[in-house]
Amino acid sequence: MAHRWKNNLSADDVTSEALFWNRRKILAGLAGSGLAAATGQSVQAAEGEALTSNTWEDVTSYCNFYEFGTGKSDPSLFARKMTTSPWSVEIDGLVERPGAYSFDDIMSEMTIEERIYRFRCVEAWSMVVPWNGFELADLLNLAGVQDGAKYVSFETLYRPNEMPGTVYPVLDWPYREGLRLDEAMHPLTMMATGIFGKPLPNQNGAPLRLVVPWKYGFKSIKSIVKITLTDTQPETSWNMANAREYGFYSNVNPNVDHPRWSQASERVLGGGLFAKRQDTLMFNGYEEEVAHLYDGMDLAKFN
Repeated sequence: MAHRWKNNLSADDVTSEALFWNRRKILAGLAGSGLAAATGQSVQAAEGEALTSNTWEDVTSYCNFYEFGTGKSDPSLFARKMTTSPWSVEIDGLVERPGAYSFDDIMSEMTIEERIYRFRCVEAWSMVVPWNGFELADLLNLAGVQDGAKYVSFETLYRPNEMPGTVYPVLDWPYREGLRLDEAMHPLTMMATGIFGKPLPNQNGAPLRLVVPWKYGFKSIKSIVKITLTDTQPETSWNMANAREYGFYSNVNPNVDHPRWSQASERVLGGGLFAKRQDTLMFNGYEEEVAHLYDGMDLAKFN
C-alpha cells in the first residue's frame, strides 16, 4: 500500500516534456564537472541556444551515460543495443526471500502511480519531473527485510558486449549506489519505471531506476539489476572515485558547497540562460518529510 506525503507540486510545475528531453543538449555548451556520468546531464547552457527548439532525434542524441561511451552522442547510438527485456533484479543479502525477481513479476505486484518531484543536480540546476513508478519499500517488503539489515546497495547493469564504454576505466564498473535502510524505506523513495507517462528510454535508466528526491541526482542509479541488504555501509561509485567531492549521503544542502562551486542557489531549467537563480531548498524542499532521518548528525560533515 502506497503511503501519502505532503506535496505542493502540481502539473503546472512540471518541466515541459520538450524541455525535459531537451535538457541534455541544453546543458551541453560549457564543460561540466565530469559528474554528468552519474546524473545523465551536463552543467552549462550554450549561449543563445533555444530551450525547446530541438527534435526528439536532437535531444536523445546528446546525453551522458558513460557505460555507452564518454561522447555526448554515444548513448543514443549505443544504448539502443541494451537489452531490457527480459529483465530481472537480483535481491540478496539480509532478506527472507532472496532470488532473481523478473521485471514482469515485480510489476504485477506493484501499484504504479505518478509522483511529481523536484530534481536537483549536484551541478546546481534543477527541474520538476513527473515520474511513474512505485515505492522502493514495497519491493523490499516483497523480498522481506531481515532485522539485521541497515543499508541497501544497488548495482547498474554491467554488460560489456552491449556497453562499449565499460572498456574504459572512467569509473570502477559496475556503477554502484547505496542508501541507509530508513532512507530506502521512506515513502518518498521510489523505483521509477517511466516519465511523462511513457516507459523510461534506455539512456534514462530503463527499465527500472531509483529516485530519491531530497538527494542530488547522481544518487538515483539507473538500470538496476541488483539490490543487496547489508549491515555495513556499501561503497558507492562517485564516493569511491572522489570522496572529497561526493559523500555517501549527498543530501541537497545549500549550506555545504561543492569544493568547486556553490550550492546556495540553482538555475531552474526553462527560465532561459539569464534567468534569475533561485535559492536552493534544504533537502530539495522535502525538509519537513526527511529532516528527522538525520537528527543528531553534522550535516556539513556527513554529506
